[in-house]
Amino acid sequence: MTKMPSYTATTNACKLCKPLGASLAFRGIESCVPFLHGSQGCATYMRRYIISHFNEPIDIASSSLGEKQAIYGGGPNLKLGLQNVTSKYTPKIIGVATTCLTETIGDNVPMILAEYQKEFGTTDTPLVVHVSTPSFAGTHMEGFNAAVREIIEQLTVESEPTETINLLSGFISTADIRYLKDVCKDFDIDATILPDYSDTLDGQALNDYPLIPEGGTPLSAIRTMGGAKATIELGSTLPPKTGGKVLEQHTAARGRLIDSMVDGHKYIFGKRAVVYGEEDLVVGLTSFLAEIGIHTVLCASGGKSGKFESSIAEALEGMDCELPVVKEDVDFFDIETMAKELKVDLVIGHSKGYAFARKENLPLIRVGFPIHDRVGGQRILHLGYHGAQALFDLITSTVIEKKQIDSPIGYS
Repeated sequence: MTKMPSYTATTNACKLCKPLGASLAFRGIESCVPFLHGSQGCATYMRRYIISHFNEPIDIASSSLGEKQAIYGGGPNLKLGLQNVTSKYTPKIIGVATTCLTETIGDNVPMILAEYQKEFGTTDTPLVVHVSTPSFAGTHMEGFNAAVREIIEQLTVESEPTETINLLSGFISTADIRYLKDVCKDFDIDATILPDYSDTLDGQALNDYPLIPEGGTPLSAIRTMGGAKATIELGSTLPPKTGGKVLEQHTAARGRLIDSMVDGHKYIFGKRAVVYGEEDLVVGLTSFLAEIGIHTVLCASGGKSGKFESSIAEALEGMDCELPVVKEDVDFFDIETMAKELKVDLVIGHSKGYAFARKENLPLIRVGFPIHDRVGGQRILHLGYHGAQALFDLITSTVIEKKQIDSPIGYS
């Protein structure tokens, strides 16, 4: 194992803030406004990253705490902010996520929201879901997952059994969500996909700007999720089983993918890669790279679930490859230090690794979140045979391009 240097500073985190993930999850709910209980700067920071990746406007409300509220508490600001959002946006639901400031001063958000409901609640008052998301205790992925959990726990009610399936999609792209919808339609599956920001964060060009874009998982569907016959969470080890016949278009897509792997194997076999980003994404990418002959030498993530290394080992079980160096809770200083000793050919991850890849003259394959130095990052398809096909073509073409660039005579 590569020895880690002795230092304490974070120079370029391989993660984003926990409330950012919660804001994305709330954006995937029908008629929902994300609301950060904290300083105005937090909401501005989250919006900056989300807009640069999705190229869509997004409003994130804030209780806008200052020095006074840091001492005396942010309850009055939270109540006033909820009133303002209700009057301006008329949402069906408001998703409240806490920040480092409000968690540090100890605001009792459930109590404040109960007081708000007692003081201002009417039959027309929007629902309020709250989630604890201090950034000092997690990553944007943990914030996303925590928000999804709270949405289910706080909104679902006892329901009669239905023939639906709950599909907890995880933090995937808008193209991935649309792909899941198509697959469910092909297999005649009535699924509730939670969250669904395929329209709310990747919509059409409109003449008028809607305060709350159409789309999102319907509240009525969330309410009855308890009656579903199964719940499937992407990122787990259990695949969906429908019992239905695989349609020809999926069989054909698989066949084309295998054929392309045979065609491109000679270009990429034996290449060495660094993969970083959200833990679930890194696990899936590492397994895929092993299948196409690329050796992942370093798996890195800013997350710290404690399951990262074992999940990588499980994904590579039975494959003819060495286990990579696996590091969680790292930043790009760590990644760059280790990569220099591992003789790397390419880097796979989001845009925050660009400076490192440029410095080491390594090609960067952009996947995951955030991708803010290219157009269409929100529409990258990661899932299924079509997603694997696009990724294989991109990786192979990038390796060929790097060889051409480095050749003194021009490789053709």
